[in-house]
Amino acid sequence: MPSFDIVSEVDKQELKNAVDQANKEIANRFDFKGSDARIEQAEFVLTVFADDDFKLDQVQEVLNGKLVKRGIDIRALDIAEKTEKVSGNKVKRQVTVKNGIETELAKKIVKQIKDSKLKVTASIQGESVRVSGAKKDVLQEAIALLRKVITEAPLQFQNFRD
Repeated sequence: MPSFDIVSEVDKQELKNAVDQANKEIANRFDFKGSDARIEQAEFVLTVFADDDFKLDQVQEVLNGKLVKRGIDIRALDIAEKTEKVSGNKVKRQVTVKNGIETELAKKIVKQIKDSKLKVTASIQGESVRVSGAKKDVLQEAIALLRKVITEAPLQFQNFRD
C-alpha cells in the first residue's frame, strides 16, 4: 500500500551556514561598525544581540534573508515578541527554530485529510503524519490539498513508498 510521511524539519547544517553568513555580513556592514550586533546559535535556538531595538530588527532582517537564501522557510522560526535587556543598554531576542510537527497542527492535517473525502488514511506518528492509500494518484491529490490548505508551517513530504 503506497504511503508517505509529512514532516516539518530544518537542516541543521544549512541553519549553521545561514547564521555564519549573517554574522559575517553584520561584521562587515558600515551601520553595525563598533556595535555588539551578533547572532549566537545553540542547536535550534538562536539568540540575536544588538545595541538597541532598531539594530535588533536590522540583524533579524539580515538573518531572515540569509535563511531564505539557504532554503530555510521563515515560518519555521518562532521569534520571541519581547526583547530582553542585557548589560547596559544592549538587548537580545530569542529565536527558536521549530522542528517537527506540533500536535495541534498534526490534528489539523488529519482533520483536513478526512474532511476532503479522499480515499486515504492519516495517522499521527510522533512528530510526523503518515498518509497511506490504495493508489499513488490519490496520495498526490492529498499532497496538493495540504500544500494549498496548510500555510502556518513549512511541510515536507518524505518517504514516498509504492
